[in-house]
Amino acid sequence: MWNGNIIEVATSILAWIVIGTLAFRIYKKQVEHPKAWKIIIVILIGLFSFSIKWNVFDTLIQIAILPLGVWILYAILKRKEGCWKKYRPFAWLGFWANFIFLSTTLIAIPINHFVYPENEMKTYISNVESASIIAIHPSAKETSLIKEDLLKQIHNLKEKQFFSDKWYNETYMNTEANKRSERFPYMLINTSPKWGSGLITNVYIEGDGKGLLVVTPKKQFYFHSDQSLLEEGK
Repeated sequence: MWNGNIIEVATSILAWIVIGTLAFRIYKKQVEHPKAWKIIIVILIGLFSFSIKWNVFDTLIQIAILPLGVWILYAILKRKEGCWKKYRPFAWLGFWANFIFLSTTLIAIPINHFVYPENEMKTYISNVESASIIAIHPSAKETSLIKEDLLKQIHNLKEKQFFSDKWYNETYMNTEANKRSERFPYMLINTSPKWGSGLITNVYIEGDGKGLLVVTPKKQFYFHSDQSLLEEGK
């Protein structure tokens, strides 16, 4: 089963195709052709740089500032006459490749948000064939999941605000552990996010069966249904 983000993989492949094409053009223009494996190593070392990191729409991007890899290659290759001149274009290609990767990452961000919108449930739940629930808190009642209703609701549920002062006080301010209220006493299991998203999620169901809390390594999202997705067990 595919577990990675297909858009990020596709844009990375695109970046390497562009780099490979540029490297081939440089290679063809040279009178003395270096060996391919040496070119690859030089480009990879050239990628090494001092960079600043910046978070853009929950995506960490790196902007290359200093060409450390190029400096390292110069220090090594200048010892042999003509060697640095032969590999210099590939070393700089390695450094500028950082900006090729930066460009494809920036392209991937809006595409990713369009294909896998954060505020829609269908991004986090795509297959409910084997879906079921488990109780994760003593306050949970004996219930079962109505898979048909969940399947119908997947494309309609939108993100809503769920934090409130009342909920916070009931959950955290009550000092007696056995009297604390758990808003999401059930966990939804055996579901999978939208194919190609690469998302890792845990989905919790509200006590009344109408709310779903999606937890990812970075964020939490709350979705609310007008009807309960749970039915009482026998």
